[in-house]
Amino acid sequence: MAAMTTGSTSRADANRRRILDVALAELLRDPDVSMDQIARAAGVVRRTVYGHFPNRETLIGTLVDDAVQALADAHAVGRAGVQDPVEALARCVLAVWPIADRYRLLVALAQRTVTMQGIRERLTPVRSSSVELLQRGLDQGGFRSALPAPALAYVVEQILFGLMEAVNDGLVPTDEAARAAATTVLTSAGVPASRAATLVGRIAE
Repeated sequence: MAAMTTGSTSRADANRRRILDVALAELLRDPDVSMDQIARAAGVVRRTVYGHFPNRETLIGTLVDDAVQALADAHAVGRAGVQDPVEALARCVLAVWPIADRYRLLVALAQRTVTMQGIRERLTPVRSSSVELLQRGLDQGGFRSALPAPALAYVVEQILFGLMEAVNDGLVPTDEAARAAATTVLTSAGVPASRAATLVGRIAE
């Protein structure tokens, strides 16, 4: 019985993961895709999708949670072992951007259902790490800003959201967005533009 239960759980987990992966691809292709269309694309019956996600809003919210976890993991990897706060911030943005770029259309879509407040709440752990990093940079003089670290973390967050929208609207080429994001974040924290551009260019290469 235990083996059967474990097997059933594994299949259910596999179905759930497949539904999420297919849903992300379908939503990025067509933001108005229906739950029925997602079920067909995933190769499961409609009842299976609704068994995991009672409505479209819950499905999108789960995808946003996945995106936030991926961002948090990338943020941690970017700063790991880097002592200089300025370089650590640049590496964080460069590490985070590919994740943000993958999910940028989803974030725009999620604003209709999750609300920006909900997205901000989900980003609290990432923001806390940013505050600690920014505070260290302010204390050491690498960052110069009239804003305290918690407020500066909100500015950094909004810059990234703004650039995601700019890419969505075709105002920033996708292949230039990562460097632009990192350079813009550094200069917003008071790093001289020339140093920011040189540092980001070195890391990116």
